[in-house]
Amino acid sequence: MPSDEYLKAVTIGNVEELKEKVTLCEYNNMWAELFQKEQDKIGKALKGNFISIEHVGSTSVPGLCAKPILDILLLVRDSRDEFMYVPALEKAGYVLKIREPEWYEHRMMKKFSPEVNLHVFSKGCVEADRMIAFRNRLRTHEKDREQYASVKRNLAEKSWKYMQNYADAKSEIVAEIFQHMKDNIV
Repeated sequence: MPSDEYLKAVTIGNVEELKEKVTLCEYNNMWAELFQKEQDKIGKALKGNFISIEHVGSTSVPGLCAKPILDILLLVRDSRDEFMYVPALEKAGYVLKIREPEWYEHRMMKKFSPEVNLHVFSKGCVEADRMIAFRNRLRTHEKDREQYASVKRNLAEKSWKYMQNYADAKSEIVAEIFQHMKDNIV
């Protein structure tokens, strides 16, 4: 779990503390429609200067409870080359909030209406592949999806200083589901 110092070091601006518990909603079909609209806006803003745009995270998995925040994965040629995508995305309403050079050169941009976390990685990044594989597993394996939802609900009942603390607390169940994938458990 990242330390408070790490979160402060990679966050552009202040790290926002949670004022209340994490809110989970039941799956909403509108999330897929909102993703399509954001995908179009991102694509137009970048004028083809990207590799792919994927809906990831819990809002991309029908039947899974989620925070009502879209997670979108954007693959570009080189996420370190912020000049190639940040200004265009800022014009489209996104704000650069996270810069993690030590973690796959991850960048995270935020938009608030609708609320979106836009995760930017470079082409070929193994973490991006993991995000897609995890999404696909939850879409196709009900038992894993239900187990993941149960853990999420339990964790949402707790108080967390930062949203990242809640996300990191899911690491054990995520690792377990990846082990199911590796062991080919149906």
